Amino acid sequence: MAKKKTVTNNDIITFYMDYVLEHSENPKSVYAFCKKNNFEEALFYKHFSTFEAIEKGIFEAFFENSITVLNKSDDYKIFDARNKLLSFYYTFFENLTANRSYVLFALNKNKHGLKGLKILSGLKKHFSHYTEELGIQLLDIKQEQFEKIQQRSLKESAWLQLLITMKFWMDDTSPSFEKTDIFIEKSVNTSFDVLNVAPLKSVIDFGKFLFKEKMHMN
Repeated sequence: MAKKKTVTNNDIITFYMDYVLEHSENPKSVYAFCKKNNFEEALFYKHFSTFEAIEKGIFEAFFENSITVLNKSDDYKIFDARNKLLSFYYTFFENLTANRSYVLFALNKNKHGLKGLKILSGLKKHFSHYTEELGIQLLDIKQEQFEKIQQRSLKESAWLQLLITMKFWMDDTSPSFEKTDIFIEKSVNTSFDVLNVAPLKSVIDFGKFLFKEKMHMN
């Protein structure tokens, strides 16, 4: 049989996922992997440098596919930040569920938890940029360093929340993973309730008023 002249990123990802699910292990070498799937090794390196790069690319693809689906929805485009994030979660976890066998294989290889997994580094980068673009309202204090700390804290806490939800989903044994849906709703809503800075801003404005009045009286 003649070897394939071209392969795409998605082709290689599909070949890789099929292999690990059939054999419960990574391919022994890039050469053996390419030979099994009937294409030249050089074509592999046009898209990925290692198998770990494929694994990283798979989780990035889950993210990108979710965003593509969301952007096709007119309703999503007019949602506020809270509902956009909820929509992302539900769509992203639908993608994970559709590929659950592979996701469990890939994530359960690390016995030290999800946070240090290199294969999630690309997902983290995309997700952090996504949460930044949501325009979540933070405390408006005119101090650049404090604003940077707030933004960094928001991105890290949002990422940690996604990891915690992924771990919950991995352990979820309820029908249709309905407990994960409940967990998503409660955790995202709670996060936004905590971020509701309106009461705190009122306190700060009142404090500024008192300070100005005291200075004026003196």
